[in-house]
Amino acid sequence: MTTTSPTQTIPGLDAEHLAVLTRTVADFLHREAALLDDWRLDDWLALMDPEISYRVPAWEFEDGDPRTTMHVVNDDWKLLQGRAKRLRSKHAHAESPKSHTTRQISNVHLVERDGDRIRVRSTFATVRFRLGQLDHFVGTYTHQLRLLTPEDPYSELRIVERVARLGHPVVDAGGTVSIIL
Repeated sequence: MTTTSPTQTIPGLDAEHLAVLTRTVADFLHREAALLDDWRLDDWLALMDPEISYRVPAWEFEDGDPRTTMHVVNDDWKLLQGRAKRLRSKHAHAESPKSHTTRQISNVHLVERDGDRIRVRSTFATVRFRLGQLDHFVGTYTHQLRLLTPEDPYSELRIVERVARLGHPVVDAGGTVSIIL
């Protein structure tokens, strides 16, 4: 396992390879955000690894074990598919009509690499507009990504873990998280 320093180095990767990999990861995260903003949930699901763990810890327990602490969201592959299906249906009352969202992803930083896995930290700001109300969700993401071709810095990626840590209580952002953060 290798860890980056503030100067963004990973042992075994030269500066050019690291720069390309960082850009590839940032582009991937921006594409993921755009798919969610456009409500292209099937295309977004296609970015997930079958081992996906998608979590939004409660603000008070942001580093807590999901088995023993409260989480706003704690989905595996099957639950995430069900969430996307419900959001696409007219029966998702919390999202009927659908929210309009704009996501911004920044400060993308490769934290570590272990074989075909990369741990990435980034910050997010999501603005949601629905039924005349504007809500803001801000925080940090931790993604664990799988490189489908580990030796290729342009490799396709899949999301193995996605943790959205809000920088504020949910109640401060309208009291509910009905969108995928």
